[in-house]
Amino acid sequence: MQQAPAAKPAQRLAMKYRFDDEDMDLFFVAALGWGPAGGLDVGQAFHVASRIVDGDGDSWVRAFAAQGELLDAEADDWLARGARRNAGEARLKAFAAYRSSWQFASPRGAAFGASYAKHQRAFARAMDELQLPATFFQVPWEGASLPGVFLQNADRDAPVVLVIGGADTCFEDLFLTVGRNLLERGFSVAIADLPGQGNTAAQGLHWPVEAEKPIAAVTDLLVERFCARPGRLALLGLSLGGYFVARAAGHDTRFATVMASTPFPEPAQLFALSVQAGLAAAARPGAKPPTAATLRSRETMFWKVGAANLDELVARTAGMKADPSRVSVPFLSILGSGDSPVFAAQAHAWHAGIRSTNKRFVLLDAASGADGHVQVANRLRLAQECTAWMDDVFAAGR
Repeated sequence: MQQAPAAKPAQRLAMKYRFDDEDMDLFFVAALGWGPAGGLDVGQAFHVASRIVDGDGDSWVRAFAAQGELLDAEADDWLARGARRNAGEARLKAFAAYRSSWQFASPRGAAFGASYAKHQRAFARAMDELQLPATFFQVPWEGASLPGVFLQNADRDAPVVLVIGGADTCFEDLFLTVGRNLLERGFSVAIADLPGQGNTAAQGLHWPVEAEKPIAAVTDLLVERFCARPGRLALLGLSLGGYFVARAAGHDTRFATVMASTPFPEPAQLFALSVQAGLAAAARPGAKPPTAATLRSRETMFWKVGAANLDELVARTAGMKADPSRVSVPFLSILGSGDSPVFAAQAHAWHAGIRSTNKRFVLLDAASGADGHVQVANRLRLAQECTAWMDDVFAAGR
């Protein structure tokens, strides 16, 4: 690993792990980080990486998709031999490979749609083969729907944690990021895609400014269908989800606590600064053009926010602001020291500004292995911090 250059507005890792392309490096670390919860093992992930050309999004898509096919076939073989658990374990790894494969595919292209459909199918089959208590649901929203999954803990009285991801997530991958660890630590877990997350942009849904509204719709379903109880509900937001839950924290009184890695009350600032930094870098003499992977990431972001260009991206996110003075619910803020100065400054300002009398700020350094964005290289630590916090909150509320 190498020390990263000076922090950029959207920096998410302090170290280079494998790829010079910063987006590729982040999502390779993400693929590694899912391993302990059932994603690709280290050897599998590095095998895939050896077949990727740094910065070439198409080679990334092909390499991860091929690994998905291999693991899907392995799962079928195990199932034919009557080894259902082995099949489920291989199938969950196939899901993780398919999920990673579409990260650098054009969201309007055939490869994206094919990999996304395969990831959905593999995830659902893995839940069944592993006999996990997963019930899939759809929340009607603006003529379309928001997909999700509910995992019922064996303790029917267990608190329910609603997990909301960020700009680059789908509800299924959040099972590996944190959902499985939450379930195994005594909580029921609900995970859902908000507008613009997962594949919802294909239905014409885009990132919401008033994120508390779709979160409320998901919460309504949890109460009505899964018997979640106000006061026994927690809300966790990751990355851009740190904005979404910051909004909900000031509007919805049903949550006993809200948690964020990181709190992100003004994403518009990050997007605007990132655009300015990108334009300045491109104007420097001898500047290298963006890689194909970078251009794909930009295309996908435009698709999710409903923008055609950088100016529209900034305009459509300008209203994304959460007011800390509205928030009095117990709040846990988690920050990795490798995150960008923008993430760090917003997280600290949020923690200082909320009116909560019960609040905690956790800063994780490089020695913890959890200093990356949303603890990308140590997902266990993310779950540990959240569950220890919730244990205290819910014990105090009894």
